[in-house]
Amino acid sequence: MTRQWLIQERKKKSMTQQNVADRAKIARSTYAMIESGERNATVPNAKKISKVLSFDWTIFFEDECHDSCNKFKEVI
Repeated sequence: MTRQWLIQERKKKSMTQQNVADRAKIARSTYAMIESGERNATVPNAKKISKVLSFDWTIFFEDECHDSCNKFKEVI
């Protein structure tokens, strides 16, 4: 399941997948798989990505992202 909220946050910052991956010091392919939902973020990678894109890393681990993502979007 694609993480639309993550794509939106990246695009809000006018960043490419490569930009995020480089700043987070992870492989672009890893970031792309996390964004597309093919792979879950590890805690270290979630922290790195969230630092680059300025959001709370725990959002990756919410059971029901729908509610938390809506709250997340309202805050930012």
